Amino acid sequence: MYGFDPLETPAVETLDALGKFLPDTDRPNEGVFAWRDDGDWIALRYDLTAPLARVAAQYRNTLPLPYRRYAIGPVWRNEKPGVGRFRQFYQCDADTVGTSSMAADAELCILTATVLDAVGIPQPEYRIRINNRKILDGVLQAAGILDPDNPEAGAEMRGTVLRAMDKLDRLGPEGVRLLLGKGRKDASGDFTKGAGLTGVQLDVVMQFLASGVADAGKTLSCLEDLVGGTGSGADGVAELSEMMQLVSAHGAASGCVVDPSVVRGLAYYTGPVIEAELLFTVTDAKGRSQQFGSIAGGGRYDGLVRRFTGQDVPATGISIGIDRLLAALKARQPNLDAAGPVIVTVMDRDQMPEYQLMAAELRAAGIRAEVFLGNARNIGRQMKYADQRNAPVAVIAGSQEREQGVVQLKDLLLGRKLAEGASHEEWKARPSQLAVPRSQLVEQVRRLLTQG
Repeated sequence: MYGFDPLETPAVETLDALGKFLPDTDRPNEGVFAWRDDGDWIALRYDLTAPLARVAAQYRNTLPLPYRRYAIGPVWRNEKPGVGRFRQFYQCDADTVGTSSMAADAELCILTATVLDAVGIPQPEYRIRINNRKILDGVLQAAGILDPDNPEAGAEMRGTVLRAMDKLDRLGPEGVRLLLGKGRKDASGDFTKGAGLTGVQLDVVMQFLASGVADAGKTLSCLEDLVGGTGSGADGVAELSEMMQLVSAHGAASGCVVDPSVVRGLAYYTGPVIEAELLFTVTDAKGRSQQFGSIAGGGRYDGLVRRFTGQDVPATGISIGIDRLLAALKARQPNLDAAGPVIVTVMDRDQMPEYQLMAAELRAAGIRAEVFLGNARNIGRQMKYADQRNAPVAVIAGSQEREQGVVQLKDLLLGRKLAEGASHEEWKARPSQLAVPRSQLVEQVRRLLTQG
């Protein structure tokens, strides 16, 4: 739909190819699963972006630029797992390499909104938050934390401050202020050393975080006042303004907001950063209500390909967490279960070719189907299996059905509804099992599936 081509990259890369761009920038290479191979360090990929940068550099003379690709696959992070977060998880990425146009970044916001709408999460149940790393550098320059003429000198302090700012949603303004200052002690008594900013520096950063997200125009104006005096900040505000104009022209502005608190943990981002979050509440394992939170993130990483080529190659991308998305859909609709295959039961093993033919006819019509291949001693065992597979229909054809030229279709969807308390009228209008001519197997199964 958007013109992206598929690209699959290896699950294993050299550590040099992956680079020191991990979720915790103060722990380079500690967040990956890596091992030595003949003296060289290799590792499982921790995202789908770093391998793309290697491919873009390797085939830069043959790839059409701009190059647009999408990829779906597993990634691995050597971190403590938590609710909805795993050491191995799936991502779906869309990236554009070879253009510095803000239209590419705006398109990622529009694409993300399209995906969420398509899976049944409409506005106002999500929000796409947008910021710019140049603005973040601008506020650090305005506060005297970074020297614009020598930004590398303050790289460590920059990382400490950005990590503190990134915790605004979890710790609130006061918690972030403590982390930016002398430090913070959590509920367990553990103490985290702060960034050690002065009072004036603290005020500048906290004022920036309080710029608000209610109205894009007002937020951009406030950001201009705060960081417009720095070259980096002015560039970032201009890029954000252009992105919002493009998103608004598409009609997706209702789901997109300018949010100065968006930082994104990966160190390779150089411009716009994007984070999509779900706003509906879910119940956690302890029965507490909480907002579901982040579902996708990304941004511009103009320096990533340059590590291989020495030449500037602009790029931008978005990553949707598939495991997180599935967890969100399940939390939003607890009874949402993917329908299983139609089960063709085995009443007579001598008729296995006929059962296989039935399944083949259903598959040819685009209907998932399988023949029961377990121990078919009785129909009850097979019906239990069909329930475990969440099958919508079971096909039953014994010797008596063959003589009559019919098959029995057991409507398992209706059976589940009856178990949940369907009305007597519904039961009368739609019998849970019916005999149909063998020649109408596909037609009648499709009808039952359509009725749902």
